[in-house]
Amino acid sequence: MSTMLRRFAIFTALALLALVVTSTSHASGSAARSSRPQAGAPESQLLEAANRDRASAGLHPLQWDMSLAAAARQHAQRMAQANTLSHQFTGEPPVQQRATQAGARFSMIAENVAQGPSAAHLHQQWMHSPPHRANLLDPELNAVGIAVVQSGGTLFAVEDFSVAVPTLNLDAQELQVAAQLSAHGLRMVNAIADARKTCEMDRGWFGQRPASVVRYETSDLSRLPDDVAQKLQSGKFHTAAVGACEVGSSAGFTRFRIAILLF
Repeated sequence: MSTMLRRFAIFTALALLALVVTSTSHASGSAARSSRPQAGAPESQLLEAANRDRASAGLHPLQWDMSLAAAARQHAQRMAQANTLSHQFTGEPPVQQRATQAGARFSMIAENVAQGPSAAHLHQQWMHSPPHRANLLDPELNAVGIAVVQSGGTLFAVEDFSVAVPTLNLDAQELQVAAQLSAHGLRMVNAIADARKTCEMDRGWFGQRPASVVRYETSDLSRLPDDVAQKLQSGKFHTAAVGACEVGSSAGFTRFRIAILLF
């Protein structure tokens, strides 16, 4: 899966986005995002400050993600040991790989790093820097993990943000897509096994010949791709079957692979 560098300030702000691919978004799910940092801790202060500023901007609050926090802590410890700021040290994986190894699932990831004497000072630095402020106030981002490590009198801080993607088995993925197809007036037929085998293929179909086959990969199952919606608006199709299958490596970004057989 290709990635796009959306914005980058050489010392402290990084954001990466997974591109949606179409053809012919804790460790996972809500459980990993439920726990919060200890009250009064620098991490808690930074979370509260971020969500206070997001609320002032009319944005939804960031949810705490334990997996992102674990990835952030490993990186903050490296910065404290090296006594310098970096998004990636020599021999260290990039942020999306660090987050994935910690158990996070996401379609987009961004990172702020900084050093300073207090949590309040760290947040002020970020809010007065356009790239960091953009991460903190990004309306798409919905999860965050924060870590602060002290070295001497200096705090080294990492904020890892993401667009979190839930953990869904194949049945749950298919149900989401089928519900959208039903909303467009299509009747679901019992050909899930054929659709799943078709999903695993790069071309062609398995089983009864459909009028059309659509395969796509996405991190957001809440909406159909535009090309699929356009096909349905033609009125040529009346029934459908949906199949999901496993996706290969995507450089840390979470994707779902779907095949739709249209009849």
